[in-house]
Amino acid sequence: MSLSALELKELKQLVLYWVYHTVGSAQVTAVSLFDIYPKRVENGAAVLEIVAVVKSFRPKMLSYVKLLNGRNVIIFVVDQWIFERDIDRGFLGEAIASKLVFPYQSFQGERYLYVQEIILKKRLILESIENLSIGYPELIYHMQIKPQFFLYEIVLKRLRIFPLLDYEISNILEGYTLTDDERKLDSYKDALQQLEAVRIVTHINGYYVVSKEFVLQSQKRRIWFTNLIKSAPRALFTSMFGLFPKILNITLQNAQTFFKTQKFNMSFLQTDLNANSPTFDPQKYIFVPTSNGFVSLADKVNSAIFAKKMFPNKEPENMTIKAIGGVLNDIYLLSAQVDNAECKIVIKRFKDWSGFKWFPLTLWSFGARAFAVSGKARLAKECATSEFLRTRGFNVPKILYVSNPERLVFMEFIDGEDLSHLIKRLDAEPQRAKTSSELVHIETVGKLFAKLHQYGMTLGDTKPENVMINKDGVIYLLDFEQATQDGDKTWDIAEFLYYAGHYLQPFSNNGIAETITEAFLKGYLQNGGDLKIVKKAKSPKYTRVFSVFTMPPILLAITDTIAKTKHLPIS
Repeated sequence: MSLSALELKELKQLVLYWVYHTVGSAQVTAVSLFDIYPKRVENGAAVLEIVAVVKSFRPKMLSYVKLLNGRNVIIFVVDQWIFERDIDRGFLGEAIASKLVFPYQSFQGERYLYVQEIILKKRLILESIENLSIGYPELIYHMQIKPQFFLYEIVLKRLRIFPLLDYEISNILEGYTLTDDERKLDSYKDALQQLEAVRIVTHINGYYVVSKEFVLQSQKRRIWFTNLIKSAPRALFTSMFGLFPKILNITLQNAQTFFKTQKFNMSFLQTDLNANSPTFDPQKYIFVPTSNGFVSLADKVNSAIFAKKMFPNKEPENMTIKAIGGVLNDIYLLSAQVDNAECKIVIKRFKDWSGFKWFPLTLWSFGARAFAVSGKARLAKECATSEFLRTRGFNVPKILYVSNPERLVFMEFIDGEDLSHLIKRLDAEPQRAKTSSELVHIETVGKLFAKLHQYGMTLGDTKPENVMINKDGVIYLLDFEQATQDGDKTWDIAEFLYYAGHYLQPFSNNGIAETITEAFLKGYLQNGGDLKIVKKAKSPKYTRVFSVFTMPPILLAITDTIAKTKHLPIS
């Protein structure tokens, strides 16, 4: 606390005397001093806040500005029922409850206040988790979160949205130094422990992992909550109007007092906290997996920094970076000599799709497929799906490092050729198509698609060029930025087959298209793929989308082959 022990004792006596004198015979449940300047008070000029919780208090809320022992003090007196509703459901928009987010000194009812603080922080932690599930719906399952994330996320959110605290940002943040984290984290750890008891989070070596069940439930609750708001009782709506003048009066009194007693610096309001105060960036405490360990979601790296992280005790030589493709994303190849061996790494920058670049995609897939547009969302899908597939035995390029702020993913370079080249070779030599090794690879890809569909995963971008065969004949799946759980499995099949037809010559023998389709469906169905999902691929919903890329005779040959597929193909 900023007050000396003697000042605090004298202030406590004056406050309690004044509170009991004001409420008369009503029962005082708790009285607390909120220290919103945890690091310093300049010449005793800072305004102190007192909240008194009183059982069955009439009127429901009162506020006073008093001069006690030479200090300006704002005293809020609030009915216990109102206070607890603001704690557990934000009844007053957390106008009073938010104060328990910041440091406080109990003058009376210490245990009561701590219980309410835990109830509040449990609710706010759940809201933070739900916000993560909205922003990172796939990646959240792989996140490991330190409790500091919740501390800074909740504090900064209150500072941004609560006008009474907005101009105090500088002073408040100065008190939230990392060296004092442990003391401030105690209540968050207690709240997280209670959430762990009901299996919402799991504690692993100082980190917290969110349960899949809670994420799924929270998505359902958002729909439920929307419906609830629409049918909210008029009584509650009317009561809020009755309380609003009192809340507004409190706001005006506070603002006038603060402006008179503090040096107001408009630059505080214009400060980008995340940009200029990296210590307080909440995402610094969220970690996502890579093949080289966990990486902070707030970590900023470029190619030079990445090279130092990858080779901390070595100096890469002849390092070059060149563009190797990408229309909707920027893709580069980093090459360097390390210990006389060549090292190659793919760097992928996820750009936001907007304006003209996004418009053709919308027209192309209208009614058949929705695409993730933002770079942030697509990067999260790439990382989450890669980890999902890797841990289930699929061959995918290793993700070496991630920089979420820069929208960069550094990944393993796979030396080989993509499946489009194999399809073109089949087209060039139709006489050996039935016995070619290329056809075996296509059948294997069908098996891989069936396997990932059984896990509920859909890739969303299954062009044959996103399948890579390395020099040892091992098949790798690439490009997961459109992947989703429980997505359109038929789209995966349709895009692969119709895009495979795109690689065939316009006047090619249609038998090649039939052979490729039969091989893929053979692998898909023999490995447990659903025939009903396959049949849907001949629907106009899908064929019209790919008619832009594939010649009509080839498209027809593929749909006819799909239509004739009635059972598991016989070898």
